[in-house]
Amino acid sequence: MTEHSESRLRRVVEELIEAAERSGVKVRREKLLREVGYRARGGACRLREENLVIIDRDQPAHEQLELLAEALRDRDLESVYLSPAARRAIGAASEPS
Repeated sequence: MTEHSESRLRRVVEELIEAAERSGVKVRREKLLREVGYRARGGACRLREENLVIIDRDQPAHEQLELLAEALRDRDLESVYLSPAARRAIGAASEPS
């Protein structure tokens, strides 16, 4: 992946984080501990009445983007401005694998 495309992905990740927070989802970037044979990924959860997305801060931008898009795919984001690239990412997360 080129540095330019990585930079573009990081911008979309930041945009999705802002959209998540505007729609009531708190996003936390954490260093997720790893053990041999175990891969921590992060994801969406609910903690004490709060919707939360935990992202492994050491993950590559494309994995963070997938995780955020997946967490936001069922949220009502019609009133939140999103760039076409951010909307495509969320739409791609909605498509069956």
